[in-house]
Amino acid sequence: AAYGLRSEASHLSPFSEPEQRYARRVELAGDERLSCHARVEGDCVIDVPASSQLHRQVVRKPYQSHDIELDPIVRLHYVEVEPPRLEESSGDLQRLLEALAREWQLEDLRVDAHVLPGLQACSRDGEWKLTAAIRDRRELVGLWPGFRDRLLGVAVDVGSTTVAAHLCDLSSGKVLGSGGVMNPQIRFGEDLMSRVSYVMLNPGGDQEMTRLVREAVAGLVAQLTREAGASSEDVLELSLVANPIMHHLFLGISPVELGTAPFTLATDAALTLRAAELDLGLHPGARAYLLPCIAGHVGADAAAMLLAEAPWEDEGATLLVDVGTNAEIVLGGKERLLAASSPTGPAFEGAQISCGQRATAGAIERVRIDPETLEPRFKVIGCEHWSDEPEFHAQLGPEGVTGVCGTGIIEALAELVVAGVIGADGRIDGSVAARSPRVTPDGRTFSYVLSQASPVLKITQNDVRAIQLAKAALLAGVRLLMDRLGIDRVDRIRLAGAFGSHIDVKYAALLGMIPPCEPGQVSSAGNAAGTGAVVALLNAAARGTIEARVRGVEKVETAVEEAFQEHFVQSMAFPVRGGETVEAPRRRRRRRRG
Repeated sequence: AAYGLRSEASHLSPFSEPEQRYARRVELAGDERLSCHARVEGDCVIDVPASSQLHRQVVRKPYQSHDIELDPIVRLHYVEVEPPRLEESSGDLQRLLEALAREWQLEDLRVDAHVLPGLQACSRDGEWKLTAAIRDRRELVGLWPGFRDRLLGVAVDVGSTTVAAHLCDLSSGKVLGSGGVMNPQIRFGEDLMSRVSYVMLNPGGDQEMTRLVREAVAGLVAQLTREAGASSEDVLELSLVANPIMHHLFLGISPVELGTAPFTLATDAALTLRAAELDLGLHPGARAYLLPCIAGHVGADAAAMLLAEAPWEDEGATLLVDVGTNAEIVLGGKERLLAASSPTGPAFEGAQISCGQRATAGAIERVRIDPETLEPRFKVIGCEHWSDEPEFHAQLGPEGVTGVCGTGIIEALAELVVAGVIGADGRIDGSVAARSPRVTPDGRTFSYVLSQASPVLKITQNDVRAIQLAKAALLAGVRLLMDRLGIDRVDRIRLAGAFGSHIDVKYAALLGMIPPCEPGQVSSAGNAAGTGAVVALLNAAARGTIEARVRGVEKVETAVEEAFQEHFVQSMAFPVRGGETVEAPRRRRRRRRG
């Protein structure tokens, strides 16, 4: 809309005869077409469904074990109810409530309306032996005949790029399964502000994105419960975390106010809603708990990261960074906590890179470059062998080597910095071309050829600049918080998020993505936002803890801080050969076979 373009189905060629024959044999859903027969004849947006994708996205947000005191807000209670008698006029509900009070000391319970229609059949099917689901010792939200000991909940992390979920048994605390899918909103823009712009320019765009993300969550829950031998209707509780824009879109709130200063949230409070209002297909009595947001661009996912890491329990200054399309940063300890966000963009995830791609089979994820010969070797997703090992090509999938994902880009650039191919200013040194044919002219600049197979994969000067901009935004946000806290060094660093949990922290330090810190104190926090969502799901008291802690967090808005721009410019440079950070990871000498 910003450029006067209209995407319409009429901009494709008419159905061909082969398409019509295919449609008669295999039903095509909605406006699906066969890409091998449909010809583009005008402006159109093409959406490739997951079922048609050859290279599926690897959603890297597994659950990492965390010590949690099991105290779910929903519990199951088995009771034996007095059967009705002619001389006793009380109804079935009254006798059920009396049994719950007598056996479990549950008084003055409110009853969900959906329980009543099935109450009598349930009571008689169970021969007056029932299992009741009680929420917060206040509400009767579910009822089953006989004895039942399985109660399910799900923790959801809605990110800009991916939606991840963890299915939990609320009775045992066990995580039964984890999974993730691409956020379908990505078709409207890689980054958050692109999606806000879409809403501004397209009336009803926010409703469309709300529907898509809710369908993604519902589909993911259905998948996880099916794999666990259950169904979505067995889920009684859902906890959800998201950045502010995803949070608002999930709730059906327009994110437009978050697109301009002063970046006002519709609500920053924790919310408990009926899941039925969100069209998720869960148990009729299920509730959805959304953790509180911290500020305009520091959301419930950052609050969940705080809950999982609990920096207030440690001495010294802890830096928490959720590295994603929009980096969320928290710094502090027992006395103070500060939070900010930095617009790093999608470069860390492989987007905006000439040979970049998301983490799918065939993507290069690890890179090593010999500093003398400048010859590379690498690992790709889906193959456990390095490219210089004899077994590599035999084990490589049919897709071959298709591109470079975020961790591969970071490692490639860091290795090139160490080898002297890239200087402190980020320029690829053309004089190195005399040493190696890997460095080649590319217009007015130079490129480094990482893979000579088809397709040829090159690291270009523009690729280096994209990573420089992203890492400068990240480090500038960190430096801004360090200034506010009055420190010039942090005591520990925890990198979270799908990208942060897979990057080698030594390479992050080598490129100057993070401030100076003892190497042993830099570590991965995994999917800390998802872990925090699990904590809130399994421990009711944790909800009160994070709600109280969030109120004390000092928010720093990078978009209006002049010092941010100063730090941004200073953070563009690479610390050559490690500078003040750390040395490059040691290489093992490899003896070539054959």
